[in-house]
Amino acid sequence: MREVLARLEQASGLDAVGERAQRSVWAVLRSQRIRDLLHGVWLGHPLHPVMVQVPVGAWTSAAVLDLMPGQRRAATTLVAVGTASALPAAVAGWNDWASLSTEQRRVGLVHAAANIVGVTLYAGSLTARLAGRHGAGRLLAFLGLASAGGGAYLGGHLAYKQAAQVNHSVTEMHRLPEDWRAVADLDQIPEGSLVRRTVEDVDVVVYRDGPDVTVLLDRCAHLSGPLSEGEVTKVDGQACVVCPWHGSTFRLDNGEVVHGPAATDQQILPTRVSDGVLEARLP
Repeated sequence: MREVLARLEQASGLDAVGERAQRSVWAVLRSQRIRDLLHGVWLGHPLHPVMVQVPVGAWTSAAVLDLMPGQRRAATTLVAVGTASALPAAVAGWNDWASLSTEQRRVGLVHAAANIVGVTLYAGSLTARLAGRHGAGRLLAFLGLASAGGGAYLGGHLAYKQAAQVNHSVTEMHRLPEDWRAVADLDQIPEGSLVRRTVEDVDVVVYRDGPDVTVLLDRCAHLSGPLSEGEVTKVDGQACVVCPWHGSTFRLDNGEVVHGPAATDQQILPTRVSDGVLEARLP
């Protein structure tokens, strides 16, 4: 499986399809508010992994009931719930997928294809059950579960091996010292600008707004873009930094994510000023 997945990651033949699909997703999901909703910005956590629990749970439970006598109605209900809930989960997944890197999108395409096959089989299963053909319905459901299971395996590869939609800045935080370390002389930090500094080989961004100074990790939570090269903008009256790679936007006073594709906040470091020197440490 490792060799198969490695080849899939390098399958450049999927890129043409991926680029067309990416343009289609962005054409349909034009609203920033809708994209943020589907990314899970409001939740502070990617929404797609939460939403897939409903169809996966329903379909798995239906499979158990299909192996038991006298559970046709309950199994049919669970198949219907799983099939219906898979659609909004898929929309959230496509929204996340469109902002991933090239290798991640290749695996994501096959992940989506496997799930599309699974949903189609489950739709056929539901149709057969409602028509009274429960044997065919059970067979289609088991095939659907196998296909969806393969899709889930690829989803796990995306998350755990390729780090899709995880917070890419957290590993940097673990390298920081627990005690206070100098960042810069306070009088060398200009107001209203992003300044990159280093704390124990960890790049950070310093932003000064009058007497208030914020130090946050430089690597964007989404895909490690350099926030220090981003743009400072105002969102609802609050100063924010926009990642130059994919446009994730974070408040500069507390690191809260304002716009996706990032779904988690950017880490802010505790600060203090000692003898005119700005210092920071591990939270």
